[in-house]
Amino acid sequence: MNSDEIKSCCADAYSRDVVALLLGDSYHPGGTALTRRLADVLGLARDGRVLDVASGRGTTALLLAGVYGVRVDGVDYSAANTALAQGAAQAAGLAERAGFVTGDAEHLPYDDGVFDAVVCECALCTFPDKARAAAEFARVLRPGGRVGITDVTAAPDRLPPELRSAGARVACVADARPLTEYAAVLAGAGLRTVTTERHDAAMLRMIDQIEARLNLLRMTSPARLADAGVDPGAAPAVLGAARAAVARGALGYALLTAVKPVS
Repeated sequence: MNSDEIKSCCADAYSRDVVALLLGDSYHPGGTALTRRLADVLGLARDGRVLDVASGRGTTALLLAGVYGVRVDGVDYSAANTALAQGAAQAAGLAERAGFVTGDAEHLPYDDGVFDAVVCECALCTFPDKARAAAEFARVLRPGGRVGITDVTAAPDRLPPELRSAGARVACVADARPLTEYAAVLAGAGLRTVTTERHDAAMLRMIDQIEARLNLLRMTSPARLADAGVDPGAAPAVLGAARAAVARGALGYALLTAVKPVS
């Protein structure tokens, strides 16, 4: 697949209801607890302006707006997700603090230097051109602004075949990189890493959650799984391979923050 096809495939997958059922509202390991940890490490200040890249259905953006009092712009490649996030903001009474648009992380629709922080949860690993996305993060940040990332980490040469397919890429695994490589990508955009934390246990909990929910859906809603292209018969092998990869250190989850220098 070319880069546009990869983006469209990911956007379509993550706009499906069955994916929300399998992954939960946050769509990433660690859930809202890890999002709060990220916000605390970033030191978000009330009324600061934050960009949520790959904002999905708005869970992260609405948490940051509601709990930390920041003003959040969310951008997502999926128009369906954007509409859902806009509806969620209205329902939560946060439409004045959280707005959402459809756009590309590699071509952000914002002016230079307008954000105090950029957050990107479990998405950088799916971007075909990670260096371009990082450069866009840096461009829209003000000097002294910070980037906060939580993402899947992987040693690609140590992943089994089950975790290197196109489907695994959509699932945030096949094109994930080691934590040091994410830091290097950000450094290439002029962003200096400040904090790194391992959260591999969150990945294991997510695998367990997916397995339990998949088993339930297999019994109660097999048609929904089929419509989404999920093969319940193949899933145990993939989940088992993922669990084993975490155990041997080839797959995990991490938090990283970086700063844009003032000069």
